[in-house]
Amino acid sequence: MADEQQVNGAAQNEAQQEQQQAFQIQRVYTKDVSFEAPNAPQVFRQEWNPELNIDLNVRNEKIEDGVYEVVLKITATNKLGDTVAFIAEVHQAGIFTVTENIPEQQRAHLLGAYCPTILFPYARECLASLVGRATFPQLNIAPINFDAIFAQHVAEQQQRQQQPAAQADA
Repeated sequence: MADEQQVNGAAQNEAQQEQQQAFQIQRVYTKDVSFEAPNAPQVFRQEWNPELNIDLNVRNEKIEDGVYEVVLKITATNKLGDTVAFIAEVHQAGIFTVTENIPEQQRAHLLGAYCPTILFPYARECLASLVGRATFPQLNIAPINFDAIFAQHVAEQQQRQQQPAAQADA
């Protein structure tokens, strides 16, 4: 009986190790950084009532079997009326192991939502640092729900796929 429990326990440990290795962070790095203050120093003399626009983009590329690079691009554009105060952009990247035995839908979710969630704090800190070093007021970007963004993207894709089918039936 004790031998059976040890064998079952060993099998469970092997299964857990396989699951743990199904997803792994290999590296997180800053791929590209850009900062522009095209209207400095005049912009520093204006009343600070900015309009902040944040653009997000996530892309992934298969490097080899089971290894992907995910890049989170965040562009922050801050304007005072029609005058651009600054444009800051960060491409925060990571290399992730996502084994091929993970179902396609789950892999898409990992690469499109989970990995960007991991990369976001690094990108946010990099943007805040750039803006602070340029002596602009502190830039605080609220947390982003990449799961919701991914779900919306999937729903839009499904809707686009259904539209041509509906038009063909008409």
